[in-house]
Amino acid sequence: MEESKNKFHALQLFTDTFTAETVHLTNQAIGIYIRLLSFAWTKNTKPFTTESAYRICQCTDGNCHTDVDDILNEFFIKDLKMDTQEVIWTHKRLTAEHEYLTAKYKKRSESGRKGGLARSKNQAPIPIPNPIPNKNIYDPQFEHLWDSLSKKRGSKFKAHETWLKLWSKGILKESDNPLLIQAYHNQIDDIEDVKFVPHFSTWLSQRRWENDDSISKVAITLQKMEKLGYITTGTQSNFTFFIKDGKKYKIDRYDKDHIIQDVE
Repeated sequence: MEESKNKFHALQLFTDTFTAETVHLTNQAIGIYIRLLSFAWTKNTKPFTTESAYRICQCTDGNCHTDVDDILNEFFIKDLKMDTQEVIWTHKRLTAEHEYLTAKYKKRSESGRKGGLARSKNQAPIPIPNPIPNKNIYDPQFEHLWDSLSKKRGSKFKAHETWLKLWSKGILKESDNPLLIQAYHNQIDDIEDVKFVPHFSTWLSQRRWENDDSISKVAITLQKMEKLGYITTGTQSNFTFFIKDGKKYKIDRYDKDHIIQDVE
């Protein structure tokens, strides 16, 4: 007979991480995700079916079913029941947290029965309910931006969180990455002591790229090249690369004349 599991009524929500990792979701999708997390926790993280998920979220139309399917596929682990081959879902972090708490309180109970609680350092709890998407938590465009920085200071996670907020508000867009890289380098390359280099998350949140006069000139150059049919293919170091009619070109963003060069 399977041993009954403890039921824990409280579940910690790490709001900063939760907000950052669900910034791409609609309010309805976030509500669906929270409902499914809460249901899974109250049921001791036992697997549940897709149909159960629809009932939990009170779906009455196909659009709701689609939203539930998207949340399940992104944040939950899919499996099959051995006897019926029915699709079931679990949440990896919730299961790990429940097992941790069960073991913790079982150990405490056993120590109490022996005459007192054992004195020992408890392990830090697993941070739940941090969403665990089935993909890299960093946007590929941000990864390229971060990798291009000559001096990286501060938390990558915080910088990514700030970048996502600016992106969601329309303050930044994909084509701004080369300009951000140049502005950051313009402002920090002459700083010899790294402790005076600003954290990239702070630099982004204060929109310091707007203080760099050379950026407007680069933006104008890029706009002109796009109108002439040059397609941006990427950046490396201080160069921005283009392609036109099958031929490759580049410009040095630190060159005030921005002369178009052939790529050999």
